[in-house]
Amino acid sequence: MERSLKNLLLRDHFPQDKMAFVVGPRQVGKTTLSKMLLKERKSADLYRNWDDLGWRRSFARDPYGFIDAYRPKISTGKPLAALDEIHKFPRWKRYLKGLWDTRHNAIDILVTGSGRLDVYQRGGDSLLGRYHQYRLHPLSIRELLDPDGPSKEYEVQQTVNRLTTATGKPPIRVGNAFESLLTWGGFPEPFLKKDKKQLRLWHRERRELIVRQDLRDLTRIQLLSHVEELMELLVDRCGNVLSHNSLREDLQVALDSVRLWVDYLRRLYFLFLVRPYAGTIARALRREPKVYLWDWSEIENPGVRFENMVASHLLKWCHFTQDWGHQPLDLHFVRDKEKREVDFLITQNKRPWLLIEAKLSSLEPGPAIHHFGRQLGVEHKFLVVAESDKPGLTKDVHVIDAPTFFYSLPV
Repeated sequence: MERSLKNLLLRDHFPQDKMAFVVGPRQVGKTTLSKMLLKERKSADLYRNWDDLGWRRSFARDPYGFIDAYRPKISTGKPLAALDEIHKFPRWKRYLKGLWDTRHNAIDILVTGSGRLDVYQRGGDSLLGRYHQYRLHPLSIRELLDPDGPSKEYEVQQTVNRLTTATGKPPIRVGNAFESLLTWGGFPEPFLKKDKKQLRLWHRERRELIVRQDLRDLTRIQLLSHVEELMELLVDRCGNVLSHNSLREDLQVALDSVRLWVDYLRRLYFLFLVRPYAGTIARALRREPKVYLWDWSEIENPGVRFENMVASHLLKWCHFTQDWGHQPLDLHFVRDKEKREVDFLITQNKRPWLLIEAKLSSLEPGPAIHHFGRQLGVEHKFLVVAESDKPGLTKDVHVIDAPTFFYSLPV
């Protein structure tokens, strides 16, 4: 399965002569991406994983030996080396700095990790200026159907133009991709297998990896069973404003513990938070974020699962603009103390830009989107529904079906 990030790295990153850091959730496809890139660059023998005990032993004797000893069978330009989970090495920053400073003229370097690489604050040497970091997201409709990725000339306004001019029903292949992603989620293994039993087993095993391995390596948390219980509670709270105090009461632990555990689960890509936007909104909600999962297939409620899928696609778009130097987009929601709420607000350069409401079936925009549209001066407002025969305007709100909306995004 082709990944958009692979093509973007080959086309736009490695010519810059910097290391590439690729981060993302467990089992989102980072190792597969690494091996695809190595195959493309004809250097498959240069993959190393810190979890491989054999390599750790040879690493202790000669850290750079596997690169110095490499002799390509076919000379096709600069080879690529991939280092997976290297951040588990206590002095990983110093190691990468030395590797890059002494050998970057001879080799390109890709570093991947399931935890956020900036979490692991071990080692004192700065890598600033030597790398760019990219986030690998679950599969999206655009990536499934057009994995080449957007062109170098992409501008965010192009996406708005596509959305506002959409007409008619989406092509059958776009609709089928939407149904598959909504059911099986965007992680490659369960998406390709499409088996309910395997999906449930995969959910359980992925949680165990996050808690029993990643969280244990990252922290000194002893009450791992409490974190597992917290994960269950968070699944039920998806799409809602996150109340740490409510979680504390359910778990019967200290409030600071709940805040810490939620933050670790965010850093380890189990969940992501969408912050409220206040700006000049009177009586706006300003502090508590909404919580969503990176894997929306865990959510049973169909409406919440759909909203989470919308949030994931929008976050992927925002991260793409941030990671690749486009006009930066950020994802928020808006809510005031009268409980008027719009699911999503995208800001451009920190200014309100697009309002987006997600509904499973209703084709009628709610009054809140008009209210906040006036207060924020947002030009374009969208109601994204799971199915709509005819996209169009309803009281200055663009009503658009989800397959068309997702396929109009650049990634």
